Amino acid sequence: MKRMKNTNPMLLIDFYKAVHSDMLPEKIEKSVSYFTPRMSRVKMWNQVVMFGLQAFIKTYLMDYFETEFFQKPKEEVLGEYQRILDAALGKEAYKSDKIEKLYDLGYLPIAIKSLPEGTKVPMHVPMFEISNTHKDFAWLPQALESLISAELWHPMLSATVGATYRQIVDEYYDMSVEENIPRERALGDFSFRGQECLQSAVKSSAGWCLSFYNTATVPVIPFLEQMYCCDCTKEPVAFGAVSTEHSVMCSNYAVDGDEITLLRRLLTEVYPNTSFSAVLDSYDYWNVIDNVLPKLKKEILEHNGCMLMRGDSGDCVEVVTKTVFKLWDIFGGTVNSKGYKVLDPHVKAIYGDSITIQRCREIYQILVDSGFACNNVSLGVGSFSMQCVEEEGILKPFTRDTFSSCIKATYCEVDKKPIPIFKNPKEGGFKKSQKGLCLVYEEDGKLTFQDGYTSEDLPEDKNLLETVYENGKLIKEQSLKEIRKRLHP
Repeated sequence: MKRMKNTNPMLLIDFYKAVHSDMLPEKIEKSVSYFTPRMSRVKMWNQVVMFGLQAFIKTYLMDYFETEFFQKPKEEVLGEYQRILDAALGKEAYKSDKIEKLYDLGYLPIAIKSLPEGTKVPMHVPMFEISNTHKDFAWLPQALESLISAELWHPMLSATVGATYRQIVDEYYDMSVEENIPRERALGDFSFRGQECLQSAVKSSAGWCLSFYNTATVPVIPFLEQMYCCDCTKEPVAFGAVSTEHSVMCSNYAVDGDEITLLRRLLTEVYPNTSFSAVLDSYDYWNVIDNVLPKLKKEILEHNGCMLMRGDSGDCVEVVTKTVFKLWDIFGGTVNSKGYKVLDPHVKAIYGDSITIQRCREIYQILVDSGFACNNVSLGVGSFSMQCVEEEGILKPFTRDTFSSCIKATYCEVDKKPIPIFKNPKEGGFKKSQKGLCLVYEEDGKLTFQDGYTSEDLPEDKNLLETVYENGKLIKEQSLKEIRKRLHP
């Protein structure tokens, strides 16, 4: 079976985008649109983390358009475009001369002005502006709408999810954990296998990695290195974990007839100098905790690392907190400067992928109420929490409509005349758009905006939307380090 070849980027559209160029006003020379979160369907969120635009620009507007459009033979580009649209729309429904003109131009005549990535953006405030830079291509900004929307809503949501967990960690670590304990290692992303596809998993984990270092998604590292100016050999980009899985535990049990043999081998032979987690509930979790671990106490305390006890079934809140209490009874520990108990550094509790936002807070609250520091546990967030939230007993799956993220045209210039445009459905509510060009600024420490401007009166020196891309080139590049610092100052 042959690998599917890459698609002409001018076909990465909804069908109706192919015909809008013929419907626009005659002599239109400029079109300006804004990407905006219009409303939140999740009560706990009134802001969304701006993230993913630079990766989109590098991947599609630069690399993909260059290799799959401008560097391809013209007859191949036009032939594929015409073949698909002839079959799907009919030859009389569209014109392809605009595609030929774009090819002949030799670059993408687009400018994007954006808020810095890592910014928490309130509802209704434009995140970025997209416009054409050549008068013959006013149709182009909105032609890119479908591709931009499809690529950006998910990493922004995952970045917002990560920031939400980080707020919980910060709250409880401030309360119970020593300042030198890294908060970025408190939770990990275990959602890879439950995402829609590989690229979805990678971009989602990238959003998570703005707030935490731990992830099971290995390809997020090269993604972040390529897209956000970082190097995993020189700085913390993302960290993985050494861990068993059920196939390891069950196959060894089948050979040994017990669980203690493998655990002893892991501690003394396989990982004598490496921390690792062991899933212990393949058969009887509490039997291992209550009866096997005491028999391994000598090996565990002589181990040059930490052994993390992992449950994987039952009530995760009860399992992980009860494990901490039992580990304290078996191995003891110390009391930190804030007055909370900390387990002996050779042991810890971990739960892999069932920790929702509510469960994370519940686990931490039980620990502090019982006098234990929250760094006694390591928690994992799976695909459920990366793609859904529960509020008031209702499951709310994440989609583009979670924040009603959209790109709407608000301004054009026709025969050199500035014309503000807008939509305002009588019963549309949140679907009302901005009108004219927008000024995004800060007031009393909060982001806000003012619309109604034209290109002649927009005070660019006060606008927080800065040019990041223009005519095929990245103008302003941002690093992972600075984005993280912006999100968590």
